[in-house]
Amino acid sequence: MEDSYLTLNTTSEGLYKEKGSKFLAFAYPVDSEDQIKETLDELRKRYYDARHHCYAYILGKNQDIYRANDDGEPNHSAGDPILGQIRSHQLTNVLIVVIRYFGGTKLGVGGLISAYKTAAAEAIENNEIIIAIVHSRLVVDFDYLAMNDVMKIIKDFDLQIVNQKFDNICRLEIQVREKFKAKVIEKFEDIQGVNDVKEIS
Repeated sequence: MEDSYLTLNTTSEGLYKEKGSKFLAFAYPVDSEDQIKETLDELRKRYYDARHHCYAYILGKNQDIYRANDDGEPNHSAGDPILGQIRSHQLTNVLIVVIRYFGGTKLGVGGLISAYKTAAAEAIENNEIIIAIVHSRLVVDFDYLAMNDVMKIIKDFDLQIVNQKFDNICRLEIQVREKFKAKVIEKFEDIQGVNDVKEIS
């Protein structure tokens, strides 16, 4: 099972100028549509005097949530070229916004497509593409006597402990790589003294 995807490491910028128009590009790694909305609101406040705020994003390990917005530019002349750049680099969980300051000369649809594409490409170019791993969180409830067996699995699979509570009944919240999840759950369930293993979102 494939549990990794390509995304951007950090925030980056790009700039393209054509016939007096300035295209400022901003690329962000994002996790949710709420985060995207916050970022767009913040950019609109900061660049309130710009003519257009065009953007595209893709979310999800399988790139199944996406959107392109032309923000008043001719149809498919802005959002789609930005989306095309995200797709051509096979990225996901990425938002790119290109803000246009109009320079007085119309560029035509072909000129706009080229400008938005180039600005978006430069923002990606100025970033670092990284491989991100999909993780799940598990909660394991077990008797104190099962501690050694539980800890052995954590060591064997190099699992990260997020939270822990040790008492007569112990609880561990752990992060597990998606492709090992079923195997790890099976291993925990085989231990005498493990009362419950469940996934949490």
